[in-house]
Amino acid sequence: MKSAAVARRKLVILGIVSLVFLAGCGGGSYSNQPPSGTNPTPTTNPVPAISFLNPSGTAVGGPAFTLTVSGSNFLASSVVRWNGSDRPTAFQNNTQVTAQIPAGDIAATGTAAITVFNPTPGGGTSNSLNFSIVRGLGPISVAVAPDPSGKFGRFAYVANRDSNNVSMYTINPATGILEAVGTIAAGTAPFSVAVHPSGNFAYVANLDSDNVSVYTIDTTTGVLTFMGAIGAGVEPDSVVVHPSGKFAYVANFGDELLGSVPGSVSTYTINAGGGLTSTGTIAEKFVGTSSVAVHPSGKFAYVANSAFNNGNTISMYTIDATTGALTSIGTVAAQNPRSVAVHPSGNFAYVATSGVSNSDTISMYTIDRTTGALTSIGTVAAGRLPESVAVDPAGKFAYTANAESNDVSMYSINATTGALTSIGTVAAGLAPNSIAIDPSGKFAYVANASSNNISMYSIDATTGALTLIGTIGT
Repeated sequence: MKSAAVARRKLVILGIVSLVFLAGCGGGSYSNQPPSGTNPTPTTNPVPAISFLNPSGTAVGGPAFTLTVSGSNFLASSVVRWNGSDRPTAFQNNTQVTAQIPAGDIAATGTAAITVFNPTPGGGTSNSLNFSIVRGLGPISVAVAPDPSGKFGRFAYVANRDSNNVSMYTINPATGILEAVGTIAAGTAPFSVAVHPSGNFAYVANLDSDNVSVYTIDTTTGVLTFMGAIGAGVEPDSVVVHPSGKFAYVANFGDELLGSVPGSVSTYTINAGGGLTSTGTIAEKFVGTSSVAVHPSGKFAYVANSAFNNGNTISMYTIDATTGALTSIGTVAAQNPRSVAVHPSGNFAYVATSGVSNSDTISMYTIDRTTGALTSIGTVAAGRLPESVAVDPAGKFAYTANAESNDVSMYSINATTGALTSIGTVAAGLAPNSIAIDPSGKFAYVANASSNNISMYSIDATTGALTLIGTIGT
């Protein structure tokens, strides 16, 4: 899930030298020329095909860069084309070419069509892949800010992991359509965004700078103003605000390479101006603390620990109503848990879990309203690599963003048992990592990390089915 070293192989092509010996025999001779009156068959160049771009997008107004195009049937004479125009191309091997892209090509937001051309004889133009020129790269988390009534979404915010900023949007309350209002800088690799229940403040957990950025929200325009940053643990993955608005919690992944620093939860108080004050850190047992959720009553917290087979669990805590301090009440097992959502009734919890052999599921639990303890009631299948789970405000439906199958799983919720029943899937963009539901329950928004956009959906109030109403770039 974090940055990984990519092994590169060098291919050595060995030339084979063929020796042809000519021998005279009886005054005759042997010739390798074609018979008189025939022509040699010319070599026909293949049509290239492209499958992957690296990078697949970039921030608008950036510098010139090298684009790597992967695919098949590339030649030394292949040329990369940007919206149909040739760009200086270097042949790497028959599955990879690179091209030099000038700064002028990315001076404005939009989408460029990338193709590769092989010359005649034969040859031709490959299929096309889109290259995104956006304000925000790698949208990894989306959150909705409520209007003063708390019943409707007014603004939306997206943490962009690869461009180190946050995209800001207004929400049309009638249609659910987002309208971009700009971006603002965050820390390094912003990974999660949360909004204060008042709708007046926003918080962003920055994975690589190990801190949390704090912003005020202009309640008229939705524009964020940076207030400062406060330290967190190692690799903060997720931030959440207590329903009272008095406390905040950050799940810190820990040192994933050596395992020398286990995951943890940073705790904070929130003052009247939205500022954070650290009140301590709760250590988890292993590396892999990835998500934290708070019970709607504000009495309990649940933390997902995806500890790579060293203790995949959900940690359960009580919350001190005065100080916000966490006290452990134990753990329950979960398979590589990624995200936790609590039903608005407070009776059930749902955890997005992923594993080997396509065993990606949503784990379901009941909640003891007195102790906060979770009890498993089973699992239900999800798409590939579910990264985020959300429940609609009415508690009738649940949704998961599936990063590898590029879709959203939809479920109805049994009001008595909490059990989920699949009602199908709907397509999203590339690598959907986060889903947020509008407070009205009418709209849903999905952050697509690899296609650099937000999918917008309407929600059928009767069936819970999502219908795509558009996409908007970050």
